[in-house]
Amino acid sequence: MKDFNFKIPQNVQFGMGSLKKLPEILKENNSNHVFLISDRVLESIGVVKKIQDIIEAAGIKLTTYLEVIPNPTIDVVDEAADLYKKCEATSIVALGGGSPLDVAKAVGVLAKFGGEITDYEGLNKVPGPIVPIIAIPTTAGTGSEVTASSVITDESRNYKFSIVSYETLPKYAILDPELIMTSPASIAASCGVDALIHAIEAYLSKQASPFSDAMAEKAMELIGKNLRKFVKDRTDKEAACGMMAGSNFAGISFAWARLGNVHAMSHPVSAFYHVPHGVANSVLLPTVMEFNAITDKGRYEKIYNYIVEKNKETKNFKSEMLIEELKKLNSDLGIPKSLSDLGVKEESIEDMAKDAMKSGNVLANPRETTLEDMIELYRKAM
Repeated sequence: MKDFNFKIPQNVQFGMGSLKKLPEILKENNSNHVFLISDRVLESIGVVKKIQDIIEAAGIKLTTYLEVIPNPTIDVVDEAADLYKKCEATSIVALGGGSPLDVAKAVGVLAKFGGEITDYEGLNKVPGPIVPIIAIPTTAGTGSEVTASSVITDESRNYKFSIVSYETLPKYAILDPELIMTSPASIAASCGVDALIHAIEAYLSKQASPFSDAMAEKAMELIGKNLRKFVKDRTDKEAACGMMAGSNFAGISFAWARLGNVHAMSHPVSAFYHVPHGVANSVLLPTVMEFNAITDKGRYEKIYNYIVEKNKETKNFKSEMLIEELKKLNSDLGIPKSLSDLGVKEESIEDMAKDAMKSGNVLANPRETTLEDMIELYRKAM
């Protein structure tokens, strides 16, 4: 067994109705002025007001920023950071999916250390603890509340870059499954498969450890058992709890094991064509899993048994069975089959492949990957 390390630096509160713990957490953190980061969609369905009411009822001052967009840009980060500094808030509440949480981490960095957000691009460029963040995810998918990265789009480069530092981890996370029970079926599906991919890629990563494996396996068990049920009926409390916990465990697993080619490839797709992150990942998954199959040492069968509809041991397993099951899962959930279905054009493939190769996730992918391999993977996914 190779050497490995991990730490659990956060306070995570899980459970139906756990949102009521927010005032207690804010007071514990001496937060007398909260900066709430979210988006207009969550405002339109009343979730933002619910959080605002809880904070204000506790007698805590509040400033709100709601202009976060999918695949958030540097301009969004700069605008939010400027407002944070002007209002003199003392902590951040990040409400939403991966985009508000990514923006919150970036704002926390700029508010504490200044400069341009691109100054912190890459690994371990954040010099110390950032502004305290309380993360409240409203999707079961990103795991961003327990991951050490923030992904931001640089429109000048047509490129999604990552800030990777354990200093960006939110100080607290509130996982209230009630918040994901109003998600549209399409969001529940793409976010759910994204969470599954986090666990799968961490499980197959060259950097996997017994700790990350434990988190990934439990995540796959919970997501595999509940994903179809939750997409079919978002009012199913047991399925909602399973998806919320599974997404969280998947996030922990890849925070310590990294990801692979699926995520390396999906970021350029989102940057070039504004495709939602979870959808891009879901479409790319079967192609990448087929590419990686020659490196399998028994883990494909374990993954298959977690996600197959009738969860039972399979005789005479072959890797092709997992590939077909992943295609079936996407089909069952209404996810498009190919990149061309998402509007991706052949002429972008080489540029996307070059950007994908810049991702550190390629180094963790179980099969060594060249630029030529990456180009071919995109072509197959078309």
